[in-house]
Amino acid sequence: MTDVARIAGVSQSSVSLVLNQMTGARISAETQSRVFEAARQIGYALPAIRREGANGAERRTIAYLVDEISTSPHPVVNLDGARDYAFEQDFLVAAHVTRSNPELEEATIAAIKRDRSVIGVIYSTIFTRRVTLPKALEDVPTVLLNCYAEPRKHISILPGEVVGGFAATAHLTALGHRRIGFINGEPWMDASQDRLKGYRQALATVDVAYDEALVRHGDWLPLTGYHHAFDLLALEKPPTAIFCGNDLMAIGVMEALSERGLRVPDDISVMGYDDQELARYTHPPLSTLVLPNYEMGQRAAEALLDITVHGKPMRPITIKIDGPLVPRASTGAVPETVRAGGRRS
Repeated sequence: MTDVARIAGVSQSSVSLVLNQMTGARISAETQSRVFEAARQIGYALPAIRREGANGAERRTIAYLVDEISTSPHPVVNLDGARDYAFEQDFLVAAHVTRSNPELEEATIAAIKRDRSVIGVIYSTIFTRRVTLPKALEDVPTVLLNCYAEPRKHISILPGEVVGGFAATAHLTALGHRRIGFINGEPWMDASQDRLKGYRQALATVDVAYDEALVRHGDWLPLTGYHHAFDLLALEKPPTAIFCGNDLMAIGVMEALSERGLRVPDDISVMGYDDQELARYTHPPLSTLVLPNYEMGQRAAEALLDITVHGKPMRPITIKIDGPLVPRASTGAVPETVRAGGRRS
């Protein structure tokens, strides 16, 4: 849908309204035509459209159990991936949100186990973390999504965060940057720890020593990126590029740079992470790295169906899904003044 929106020159929400044929949407016939033509060009159709002619065979159900879904766009996209893949295989996904409430989780699992149409559970979390799997799920086929348990007895689908941190940093080093600031997320989070590992590994591959002075820990919000950008610019030798642990902090960085009269990327490059839709509409558009939430959801549903329907043995394994780099206009070569040995004021 992102590709369709880009080709048609409309928002992703407009693509959704058109392809889902939502009634009451005030979208011109011309815009609808552009969306359908863009979708036709790349061979894209929503699962619901592809399956219109499907027979009325009995639907079986995957229970999707998640701790939170409304406070972040990421778990919603995980669910979309699982739902779409399952529907292509003639299964439905039923979502259950527990809000990290043990009593609600216990009651929800009990209801799931009473439902004879449920073939298994996708147990998901809003951010990557270690979990203690409820004992009530011990006799239920279960795939973990965005989380893992110790000891590892299940299939766990996780984002490839070390690879992501490496790819984002390597994009900047390939452009000639050697002093790269890193505004990371909260240090206790798995995602932050792994992205930092990737950042350090990418620097090491070009023989750049890790400099703790260039690293800041944030909270994923724009204001953090804004304040940390001023800190990094105040260093005696400021960075020529800033890599942010998510797109929201990168937007805060870009605001701070604008206030300082610095041009992106002519004076300093900015790299995000997540590829949220807003990254396309910053000035300039933000280079970033995709967090593969949709693909992770697909893989979780595929793994569960492999176990429950196709009879494949359940081997405890951690599957890490890598996201592609999306280079846009916010990253560029090191400024001439820096290459010449000068210091940016």
